[in-house]
Amino acid sequence: MKREALQRSLRGPVRFDEPMARHTTLRVGGPADAWVEPLDVDDLRALAAYCHDSATPWYALGIGSNLLCLDGGIRGIVVSTRRMDRIERIAPATLRTGGGLSTARLLAATLEMGLSGLEFLAGVPGTVGGGLVMNAGTYLGEFKDVTRAVGTVTRRGDCVERTAAECGFAYRTSSIPRDEIVAWGTFTLRDRPRDEMERDVRELRGRRRAREPKGLPNAGSFFKNPPGDFAGRLIELAGLKGRSVGGAQISPVHANWFVNTGGACAGDFLALAEIARRDVRESSGIDLELEVQIVGDGSPAEAR
Repeated sequence: MKREALQRSLRGPVRFDEPMARHTTLRVGGPADAWVEPLDVDDLRALAAYCHDSATPWYALGIGSNLLCLDGGIRGIVVSTRRMDRIERIAPATLRTGGGLSTARLLAATLEMGLSGLEFLAGVPGTVGGGLVMNAGTYLGEFKDVTRAVGTVTRRGDCVERTAAECGFAYRTSSIPRDEIVAWGTFTLRDRPRDEMERDVRELRGRRRAREPKGLPNAGSFFKNPPGDFAGRLIELAGLKGRSVGGAQISPVHANWFVNTGGACAGDFLALAEIARRDVRESSGIDLELEVQIVGDGSPAEAR
């Protein structure tokens, strides 16, 4: 990687050999070759041109939730979109936001505007970009319910806008290409009394606080819920609540939350996940599918 050329190509910050443990909510992960923070779409397109011309891989990161970065780190460039966080009201009930906008800020803005549809984000960590790629949601709804269009930047530096129908939204996934970076999202909402919206937000936050572990690094739900059931119930049924490998633990509070009790490495979480999959398969006959995304050097195919 030509470090000077990379720094010259961007207006935003660039850091090299950046430990990913600083940037993931699990607090694990080896160093990335480079960490960059584009300031806007033009800056992101300039980065894309650099990556394309130099054949350098890139990987988008929001706030590092729902992510397990491996101990070998990431070869190439990690693109933090956190500075791409604008909110524009382009019609009375339509918002366009930057891909790096946090879900918490987006929800707060819609409450202030009295625009309903995103109450499901209460307590959901992450950014707009990550939420769109994985179709994040709760029992109140999902991104697919309110998304009109998604704009991405390709590795050639082109801007591509897809309608919601073209994004292939499904349960905790989408067909948004993983080698493109979400630059913006457009959302169609509806008017609703603010007190009704805040009531739903309080209820959802209360439910999440009551059932989720507190005070330890985690990535949220580790496995997807299988059809008609809950991953946490199946893991608990297999007798795995509180099970540990190294510093990684299946939370005694909620069995689908894996927490870092201190000093964990990515390998601990991979080993613990394999134990959970094996034991649930033996006890219930169900193959659990990871919800967390695994990235980094040495990522085993069977863990993807």
